[in-house]
Amino acid sequence: MIILDNEHADLSTSYGSMRTHIFRPVAPGKYSGIVFYSEIFQVTGPIHRTAAMLAGHGYIVAVPEIYHEFEAAGTVLAYDQAGSDRGNQLKTTKELASYDADARAVLDHLKSRGDCTGQLGAMGICIGGHLAFRAAMNPDVRGAACFYATDIHKHGLGKGMNDDSLERAKDIQGELLMIWGRQDPHIPLEGRMIVHARLNEVGAKYSWYEVNGAHAFMRDEGPRYDPELAHQLYGIVFDFFHRRLGSGDLPVKPGGAGESRH
Repeated sequence: MIILDNEHADLSTSYGSMRTHIFRPVAPGKYSGIVFYSEIFQVTGPIHRTAAMLAGHGYIVAVPEIYHEFEAAGTVLAYDQAGSDRGNQLKTTKELASYDADARAVLDHLKSRGDCTGQLGAMGICIGGHLAFRAAMNPDVRGAACFYATDIHKHGLGKGMNDDSLERAKDIQGELLMIWGRQDPHIPLEGRMIVHARLNEVGAKYSWYEVNGAHAFMRDEGPRYDPELAHQLYGIVFDFFHRRLGSGDLPVKPGGAGESRH
């Protein structure tokens, strides 16, 4: 089993310092990098566990605190009404340009690391799915997995609630993995079809999955969690990133007493 190391980096952005949590295998070698975007609650227990799971499959995973301009480093919003209200307020207070600057800062950090192959991907859940979609507009992102990405269909991200994500879908050069819950009231059928039509219009390379799940069905806390769906979809995600990013460049030592292969 790969042992994980958890650390953080305070990255400089034009909108202030951004605490970014780093999950990586301890085993020596180089690994592909994934920027992983949280829900509106920032780096909660479920997000922490998902990041560790990704890293355990052989990736350096960087999880930025998406509201770093407004909250102290390390702030986690609770899964309650107050936390939801605060997260939703900040979602449309933050400048769209700041979200994009954050993505570039994390991608540059991953590329600069001596333990990263330079092969980059993105993944996100809820607002994070939308942010992963936008991160994929950077040409060095080879693949992005977007779980029930909110607000793409209604241009609702950022200050002014007038984002250009659908317009800029034509800028995505890598591959997309789009996953939706059919019982998710935040992205109804007509909203999903708007995104679907636009991806076809621009000739995007993508896979599209709709499953019978409510919003937050991947979150391993709360009544909407569906562990069977989560298990199935994580398998699809790992296959996707393995295909798009590769498996890194790990040294293999000769087998022997007290030695293990990586």
